[in-house]
Formats: sequence, C-alpha cells, structure tokens
Amino acid sequence: MCECKRGPRQGRKMAATTRESNTRPGKPAGKEPQPLVIAKTAAEEQRLKLERLMRNPDKPVPIPERPKEWNPRAPPEFVRDVMGSSAGAGSGEFHVYRHLRRREYQRQECMDTMSEKQKLDKEYQEKLQKNNQATAEKTAKRRKKRQKIKEKKLMAQKAKLQEGKDGDGDSGSNSASSSDMVPRKEGDDDAEEPSFVMGGR
Repeated sequence: MCECKRGPRQGRKMAATTRESNTRPGKPAGKEPQPLVIAKTAAEEQRLKLERLMRNPDKPVPIPERPKEWNPRAPPEFVRDVMGSSAGAGSGEFHVYRHLRRREYQRQECMDTMSEKQKLDKEYQEKLQKNNQATAEKTAKRRKKRQKIKEKKLMAQKAKLQEGKDGDGDSGSNSASSSDMVPRKEGDDDAEEPSFVMGGR
C-alpha cells in the first residue's frame, strides 16, 4: 500500500502516536510560558531581578566592569595640515577646521572637569582631615576631664581612708584607756547571756 494514499484511520493513528511521543514520562517537557509581569516600582523591579537570579543559583552572575573614563585623544606630535591665512583655501578646509575645533573644545572640557573633580576631592579630603582632628581633640579633652574626675575620686578615697585610720587609732586608744579605768568583775567573762530563754517565758 502506498504511503500517499492513507486512510482516515491511519491519519488518526499517526496523530495519536505523536501525542504520545510528546507526553512521554522520560522526556522533559518544554519551557512553560511564563506570564509577563511589568514592574511598576523600583522595589518590584529589584524583586523580579532577584527572583530571576534565584531560579538558577548555580549560574554565574555577570558583574559588569567599571566603565573607563573618557580621555581625549592626545595632540599629534607633528601637525601635517597647518591652517594658514592664505586666501585660496578650498571648500573642504572649513570641515577640517570644524573637526579640529570640536576636538579641542572636548579636550578643554575634559581638562576642566578633571580639574573640578580634583578640586572637589581635595576639599573633601581637607574637610575629612579637619573633622578627624576636631574629633580627636574633643576625645582628648573628654579623656583628660574623665582622668581628672578619676584622680579626684581616688584622692577623696585616700583621704577618707587616712581619716578613718587616724580616727580608728584615736578611738582605739581611748577605748583601751577607758577599759583600763573601769574595773572588771570576775564572773563577767565566764558567764554569757543566753541567746534564747528556755521554758517559753
């Protein structure tokens, strides 16, 4: 039987086999279409980017390099097309002059921006140094004040201890002399007062 003359049954069989082949358990399914989400805020956009990154954490993240600063082309050492004041300049000389002028203006603008940037950096460093110096001076002043207070406290404690020692020595000698003057009874040392009363009264 020729393949070009297939009946409707054979066509149905072919369609069924193609469906089965597409839905095999071992074969991975194609990518599912994901809904298009438009970020309305910056936070939402950041969240979407993070979600996209976290879908495949093994994939390396491309980190862009810092863009290089634009520098003007260095002036040539030997100038071939010298612009003269001759009256017979051609029509193309104006365009050459225009390009040279534009390049020179770019170079001057770049130099101005560089000098402005250096000036701002210098001012910032000076301000930072002044702030650090003022902070260090303030800290030293406070440290000195704390040290003085500490020394005063120590001196006061020493004076108190000295007074206490002097007072204890005087009171001890006075008590010793008074105890010598008062006659003791013989039974006072042996008999001690009971700390509690026996019998409940």
